[in-house]
Amino acid sequence: MRTRFGDRHDCGKCGKNAHFYRITTRRSYACEYCGHQVYPTADTPFHRTRTSLRDWFYVMFMFCTTRNGVAAKEVERQIGVTYKTAWRMCHEIRKYMAQMDGDDMLGGGGGIVEIDETLIGGSISGKGSGYKANKTCVVGFLEREGKLVTRVVKRRDKAAMHLMINNHVLPGAKISTDEFGGYKDLHHNGYQHMTVRHKAKEYSNPVTGAGVNAIEGFWSALKRGINGTHIHVSGKHLWKYLGEFEYRHNRRHAPHLMLDEMISAFQR
Repeated sequence: MRTRFGDRHDCGKCGKNAHFYRITTRRSYACEYCGHQVYPTADTPFHRTRTSLRDWFYVMFMFCTTRNGVAAKEVERQIGVTYKTAWRMCHEIRKYMAQMDGDDMLGGGGGIVEIDETLIGGSISGKGSGYKANKTCVVGFLEREGKLVTRVVKRRDKAAMHLMINNHVLPGAKISTDEFGGYKDLHHNGYQHMTVRHKAKEYSNPVTGAGVNAIEGFWSALKRGINGTHIHVSGKHLWKYLGEFEYRHNRRHAPHLMLDEMISAFQR
């Protein structure tokens, strides 16, 4: 209540600057003048929950102190809730982490933005077999010594990739990619484009600074977390897991502040 509304705020019903007192039978506070009630947990991950907030905060702590993610079965064992409840708690926290991370444009600090794509999940057998069968494509934007942004995509053709890059990277920025065809002609969009040739066994260029090793390192950590902790992630929910790993990566230099930020960032 204090985090979202403070000790006093203007009542939405009577308009007076009021102190709100706690209603003991429900998770709400009432205006001292008109009795209008506000619910501090509304529109947060705890919306309409019957699970103790202490348990929610403990699970958030688990998310902030692990490197490879938290499985719903582990939450079920730790706090003694049903698997369905544990699964919902985990997904609400992941959505909140993704929401907190934001969508700031990259490339404004003068650094090099690495862009790469990867395929996650799926199977190589059955209908539509092949190494791409049932897999979900993810594109990552990583500014060196800066922020990471990831997106689930349905198309990787040149037009789709150029549109996505324009939406996430500032004009004039330096961009480093591999030789994938979707990145061709980026210089026409006002970018300084550098390429490494993986097919020629070139993984970095010390002269130009080209390379995508940093974003590929993130893909490696992401896949270790999914394969080791979650075993399988459906394409439908993949964006939430990306938000979770993205949140931790972007705060890797101050991990001790992750939990405080999550608990104090609820907006009115």
